Amino acid sequence: MRWLFNLWPPYLCAGIRVLHIADDWRHVRVSLTRRWYNRNYIGTHYGGSLFSMADPFYMLMLIHNLPPDRRVVDQAGSIDFLALDRKRVTADFHITAEQIKEITQASENGKKVLRDFTVDIVNTDGQPVARVNKTIYVRKKRQKPE
Repeated sequence: MRWLFNLWPPYLCAGIRVLHIADDWRHVRVSLTRRWYNRNYIGTHYGGSLFSMADPFYMLMLIHNLPPDRRVVDQAGSIDFLALDRKRVTADFHITAEQIKEITQASENGKKVLRDFTVDIVNTDGQPVARVNKTIYVRKKRQKPE
């Protein structure tokens, strides 16, 4: 799966690399190296690339960890730019067994569940460059009548 992400044109052309996907899909690491084709007018990381590197992962991690009868969709996303940077940046996405259990239980009765996740995009010195907030929608799928 990691190789498919790395060959996916929006990531390949933006210089985004998926470095690691845990077998249980509870940890993902993504990086972005600044190149001539993915920098902005002032020579720092293009904000769209920073957001793109964080966009799909919490949704995908939950799809792979929640019961298959759950619908999981991105509801909202935002990014806060914290610092200008020209170094390679990474983002580490984590979800815990407790979060999975809590979301599974909260969505068991068929009500929608909205959960917020935050990831910091950091440079090689560990300094935050941007903070991405994602809101994920989860609901138990409705049973189709026989």
